[in-house]
Amino acid sequence: MIPALEEVHVKLKINGELRDLSHVDPQTPLLWALRDGAGLTGPKFGCGMGLCGACTVHVDGQAARSCLLPLGQVGEREVTTIEGLSPDGSHPLQKAWVELGVAQCGYCQVGQIMSAASLLRENPKPSDDEIDAAMSGNICRCGTYGRIRAAIHLAAKEGAK
Repeated sequence: MIPALEEVHVKLKINGELRDLSHVDPQTPLLWALRDGAGLTGPKFGCGMGLCGACTVHVDGQAARSCLLPLGQVGEREVTTIEGLSPDGSHPLQKAWVELGVAQCGYCQVGQIMSAASLLRENPKPSDDEIDAAMSGNICRCGTYGRIRAAIHLAAKEGAK
């Protein structure tokens, strides 16, 4: 007789709301738990190896690559996706992105914005070098790095955190 699998109850605080993800295997990467389990499609699958940054979310306010983090390791920590950063697009970074026309294809932009938000939370007035260092783990295949840097400076002037 095969023993019954023990049911694991996984509840996460996502964007300020407690969500039951018990139906998702705890070994599932957080990215897929968010997209398929919670219906939050902001974080994107890019490389699956944590190298491109398209899947970036915040875990307890810190930028994290959700493609690498198993759901079961998140535990009690709070997860914030782009949907939770500002549901109506009013976050200063989102507004700066639109004002400066940062996105071309747009695929990487969610990860870019989430990484930038983490940077501005830790360093509200970053230099160009500090921005470049903080954003170096995010790849933009369209090459909009200059506009990304300018948008981060604009959001910093607006007091983004």
